[in-house]
Amino acid sequence: MTETILQSWQHSWPEIKSTQPLETGAGVIDQSAFNTIEVDNLFEAVNHCSTTVGQAFLYRSLSRPLDDIRLLKAKQEAAAEIGRNPALREVLESIVQHAADTEKNLYMLLYAEFVGSFGSARGAHEIEGYGYAQYRSGVRFMLDLVDRIRQIEAPQSPFLNTVFDKIHRFAASRDYSLIAGPVYVTEGVIQSKEEKQGWFPVSVIFKPRLFKPLIFAMLAFILGLLPMAMSITTPAQIIFFAPLFLVYFPIVGGYDRDNCIIPLRNRFRSSPEVGEALDALGQLDELLSFVKFSAAFGSETTLPALVDAPHHRINLAAAKNPVLGKANPNYVANDFVLDDDKLVLITGPNSGGKTAFCKTITQIQLLAQIGCYVPARAATLTVADRIFYQAPEISHLVDGEGRFGTELKRTKDIFLASTSKSLVVLDEMSEGTTFEEKMESSINVLTGFYRKGNSTVLITHNHQLVDHFIAQGMGIAKQVEFAHEAPTYRLIPGISRVSHADRVAKKIGFSKEDIDNYLAGSS
Repeated sequence: MTETILQSWQHSWPEIKSTQPLETGAGVIDQSAFNTIEVDNLFEAVNHCSTTVGQAFLYRSLSRPLDDIRLLKAKQEAAAEIGRNPALREVLESIVQHAADTEKNLYMLLYAEFVGSFGSARGAHEIEGYGYAQYRSGVRFMLDLVDRIRQIEAPQSPFLNTVFDKIHRFAASRDYSLIAGPVYVTEGVIQSKEEKQGWFPVSVIFKPRLFKPLIFAMLAFILGLLPMAMSITTPAQIIFFAPLFLVYFPIVGGYDRDNCIIPLRNRFRSSPEVGEALDALGQLDELLSFVKFSAAFGSETTLPALVDAPHHRINLAAAKNPVLGKANPNYVANDFVLDDDKLVLITGPNSGGKTAFCKTITQIQLLAQIGCYVPARAATLTVADRIFYQAPEISHLVDGEGRFGTELKRTKDIFLASTSKSLVVLDEMSEGTTFEEKMESSINVLTGFYRKGNSTVLITHNHQLVDHFIAQGMGIAKQVEFAHEAPTYRLIPGISRVSHADRVAKKIGFSKEDIDNYLAGSS
């Protein structure tokens, strides 16, 4: 069973970014690609979730995307049903918004720290007293979630029905029975009403309130104050019961806290059924977020067509970057097709949009693999088993190996973990070597990826390297377009043989003329 969001929080206060990518080769995306693709920024662009658990679920989806085409299609169908059914969307939004308004109550019950009977809560996540109020409001959150889901008609999409079933299964569980009450405590053993059989052995019935008339009367009888208790008529008489209150509060409140509330909250916090029900809420919030992202993007979006193929393929029409293109009607869209060619070599001057476009490809692939809408007029792609993006990481040099060794080790890890169904983006290659060594090493590596059959996209300034592969009939050449010495941010066929280094140097004030002027000014 997949780890629930509740399990990922363990014993700490809930955090949205509680899930991290798996190691290289263990999941669709690893930590290095996660950072390079800027998934945190992608999360901020897509995130329209209302609840903490919804945001945590969305972040987990992006950190550990799916590679099951059937599950992804089912998830797309659910998002589409919500998008085309206003009545269903409205009722789900109502459920999610109510949960967003009250979910802190559950987290206070599960994670807040008790400060003691006579302590004062100073922090936002502390409980003073015995925890009755926190218990009542915490379990009420779960009861409300079940009640609201029970009132909804069954949706059409199987995926949504599966999500609802998680909550229905929780409603049939022992933990739900304990949450609904009553709870029986017998010699430290907690039982639900279904488990309690007969009157013997005698059990303590836990009710989350401090005043319990029967126990109060028993203590008054023991202290010989029962006749007076039954005849209280004035506030002054209450003074005589101060000793009783001093005994009653810590005994009853302390017992309930230590033998009922704390054991129950520990059980709920580790409960698979509670975790699955919370995940279901997170999934509903995530699906609503997909629909809201599509509506708020400001340009065309689509649910991509997912196809099965022996090697990775991707076909995008009028694709925009999910982060930079959001609410930006002037962002330039591009088409991109990588089918049987398997290798695309992208050249062009700096600041022309090469890296931004490659991030567009990988971010769209990633969104497709969480079941989300993507910013494009049309999109058809296969499900990638791995999404890799290699870019220079100068701050993470391998000891004693230098830049080339560090880069090559990362490339090797990607190569060994990739298959014909992987998407690999390489941003420059074989830096820190001579030109001849760079050519030889790059040819060897790219040929290896080509033979593996995965989709490989290379960003490079080395037009001689591109010439080599085009002459071999391997791959296609694309370049970023410049017009009047300015980038258009369009990707067009061809090979760029200039870097516009002089333009960049002039822009930052460090051209040959600038250097001459600096030297003349200092003499």
